Amino acid sequence: MRICTTNASLVKGNISREARTRKTLIISSIISLSIIFGTVSDTAHGEAPNSGNFVFQCRGDSYGSICGSCYATAVAGLRKRCQRYKGAIIWYDQCFLKVSTINSPPTKMDYENTFSMHNPNNINGDTQLFNQKMKNFLYELALKADKPKADGTGLLYYAAGTKRLGKNKLYAMVQCTLDIFHCKVCLEWSIKELSKCCEGKQGARVLGTSCNVRYELYPFIRT
Repeated sequence: MRICTTNASLVKGNISREARTRKTLIISSIISLSIIFGTVSDTAHGEAPNSGNFVFQCRGDSYGSICGSCYATAVAGLRKRCQRYKGAIIWYDQCFLKVSTINSPPTKMDYENTFSMHNPNNINGDTQLFNQKMKNFLYELALKADKPKADGTGLLYYAAGTKRLGKNKLYAMVQCTLDIFHCKVCLEWSIKELSKCCEGKQGARVLGTSCNVRYELYPFIRT
């Protein structure tokens, strides 16, 4: 999934499909957009090549060469799909990359550049009970993600686990980007968004540039 935009603050509203999500490496810095897109300049307004804010993060269970490979894929994807744009976001199963000319403060979370996708199949049995237990488990993971690391260097910002729901085994994960302050708040918002798109589905995810949540009835997390 990707978004390309000429708006320096990136796009607003929901996005189409073609998605994916990913680890705990994050890079946030001011860079030349030409590094990502090739040659970028705002010729319409006669401006010099722009500088931009660059954020890259892998999923919490992805690291090393897998994370590095996803970074290379994301950069290549933006160069191919979003040339000559001021801002862009691209998601894959293992990582996401965002480039913008706006340097947002860490207290501001992005609820506009989000989208959801779900498994086309419905769960068997009591849908209402499944939805409630699934959300309760995601809220539990959100609490874990908001706890300090063992070494005291910050918050975890990632949690994953499994839970038995009757005949089903639920696999789930939650994650925040390391450049925001209120991880739990963002995750709770994303969990509520599942009610709008994905009630009773065998799997679903809500992806954003500040946090994301996902659950499935099959294993998708690396151990």
